[in-house]
Amino acid sequence: MSENTAVSKADTRDDAALQPPVDVIEDAAGITLYADLAGVPKDKLHLHVEGDALTIEGEIDLEMPEGMENSHAEVGLARYRRVFTLSKELDASKVGAEFKHGVLTLTIPKAEHAQPRKVQVKVL
Repeated sequence: MSENTAVSKADTRDDAALQPPVDVIEDAAGITLYADLAGVPKDKLHLHVEGDALTIEGEIDLEMPEGMENSHAEVGLARYRRVFTLSKELDASKVGAEFKHGVLTLTIPKAEHAQPRKVQVKVL
């Protein structure tokens, strides 16, 4: 799996997005990806797998109470977006997702052809 970081010149401020911090752990069964998406409600979280591209998108709920105004804001963008290129060793059709306390957990198993297997030896 690799991160696709290509940005076209056509990107505008409206298309700009925060890149959520991500941890990726690989084991013999596949990979587990943890993405920190603080402030994103479940209904505004979108995952897409198209070909070998995995896209994570989410919109942050930054509503201010009526009559109040920000005096200081460190989060200037209200969107998260990150795109990864999945290895051919992973089975993109079996992506599992769980969203809890602002952390998205994705599990992507290795494809059957990439799984370790035992070879039986015949004794002649």
